[in-house]
Amino acid sequence: MNEKEIFERIQKGDEKALEFLYKKYYRMMTKLVITNSGTEEEARDIYQDALIVFWQKATSGNLVLTSKISTYIYSICQNLWRKELDRKKRLSNEEKDSSVTLDTETAEKEKIIARCMEQLGETCKKVLMYYYFEEMSMQDIAEKLGFANTDTAKTKKYKCKKKLDELVKAQYSEQDFLD
Repeated sequence: MNEKEIFERIQKGDEKALEFLYKKYYRMMTKLVITNSGTEEEARDIYQDALIVFWQKATSGNLVLTSKISTYIYSICQNLWRKELDRKKRLSNEEKDSSVTLDTETAEKEKIIARCMEQLGETCKKVLMYYYFEEMSMQDIAEKLGFANTDTAKTKKYKCKKKLDELVKAQYSEQDFLD
């Protein structure tokens, strides 16, 4: 398959073409993260997130490629990894800044998130609980919930997390978290 064929198939929603891309560029894309202070797991997550972004843009019909697919996905990976590194840096700075946190604040935030979790479907609740609270791997989640593979589990986790974020933002103001 050449670049043009792959892109056209992906625009039409062909998941096999996406799998082909995933395997073709896996080593190149994950190397980017690993050589820039990342782990193998972080690299895999960033690459999968980048492919989700690429898939969504390509299937929307609004993406006009002016470069090779690999160049486009590589730039998405770079941007996602930069954001992740910035997030990690902020978190470590916040930990240094606030050595003491009130348990009541944490408990209230947990209640808000728990209320919103209850509004999600069963599958979303399970995926998020398994991933964030039981710290299960994507492979284990895929097997436990009968998903086709880890990519499917990863996509489901991404969509469920996004839905949860939307619920929290819609029902609670930033002040609920910043008091």
